[in-house]
Amino acid sequence: MTTVLGIESSCDETAAAIVRGDATAGCGEILSNIVFDQMDLHAAYGGVVPEIAARAHAEKLDVAVAQALGKAAVSLRDVDAIAVTTGPGLIGGLVAGIACAQGLSLGSGVPLVAVNHLEGHALTPRLTDGLAYPYLMLLVSGGHCLFLIVRGPGQHERIGTTIDDAPGEAFDKVAKLLDLGFPGGPRVEAIAKEGDPERFALPRPLMDRPGCDVSFSGLKTAVRLVRDDLVAKGGMTDGDIADLCAGFQAATRAVLVGKSKRAMAQFREVFPDIERTGFAIAGGVAANGSLRAGLETLAGQERFETVFPPLNLCTDNGAMIAWAGLERFAAGLHGDLVPKPRFPIASNPMHGVWTGKRGAKV
Repeated sequence: MTTVLGIESSCDETAAAIVRGDATAGCGEILSNIVFDQMDLHAAYGGVVPEIAARAHAEKLDVAVAQALGKAAVSLRDVDAIAVTTGPGLIGGLVAGIACAQGLSLGSGVPLVAVNHLEGHALTPRLTDGLAYPYLMLLVSGGHCLFLIVRGPGQHERIGTTIDDAPGEAFDKVAKLLDLGFPGGPRVEAIAKEGDPERFALPRPLMDRPGCDVSFSGLKTAVRLVRDDLVAKGGMTDGDIADLCAGFQAATRAVLVGKSKRAMAQFREVFPDIERTGFAIAGGVAANGSLRAGLETLAGQERFETVFPPLNLCTDNGAMIAWAGLERFAAGLHGDLVPKPRFPIASNPMHGVWTGKRGAKV
């Protein structure tokens, strides 16, 4: 059995965890999982402020590590490896986490393993459910939206991605448009339960085009235009806001469910002999109940086994980094300890508008 300390500081959660397990068998044991969120620090700004996030990480990383070790009842010298997120993410947070991990390694002699934050999410179903390779993955969060074929650590084939806003980002921006507060996702979901999803004719972007790529910027803009029209006609009522939230959530769900069906078909083309396999959904937006229900129904129809990590492992955490580090350590993949704000997870190249001026996003 291998024991790994995982450190995560890519955005607005400062996290450390101890995980023990066998990479060959899959399914590990989380001995501790400490997470300090920064919601109160960023709420007044309606989004994450990078400088504030970096300072908060620097203040909390050593506390998170100490608590993780204490709760797991292990010392640093009992750990086989230290895994740390090196990207993608906010540069200040990544630097803080890497510096912390390097200091711990120098003091203890424990080897370091660099982990792609997205791979942490992608391998979480291995940690929680022992899901066998290969499987289909929908990684859906505030900063990312990816359809992946997961074959093993460091072996991920992208079959779809977002060309603009990620779903979680769109949820937060819609919440800001409607003055609902931060974080936006849970607030939009709660208010949507009281609304009529069919009142406003909101678009389903890219559903008229082939492939698994998604887009949410136009949907967000459509919400803004409806809002502006309502305001111009006398203002928005609570009912208007609930209907807008319900319509936006329904459109997002329709796109992700529709694209997931296409991704499942592509997976079957690659692995025609696999009768039944896993469809894993991870990332913060995977906590949305409406989306979970839609994807679960689809998976049953398409003969996929749906795997949702526990809600506390959908959002950023140290346990997912520790497990990804454990699998990479077992495979001899130590990685490069350089902070990478953009850090593609997929092994297949990305072309076109998705690449951007600064390189590939995901």
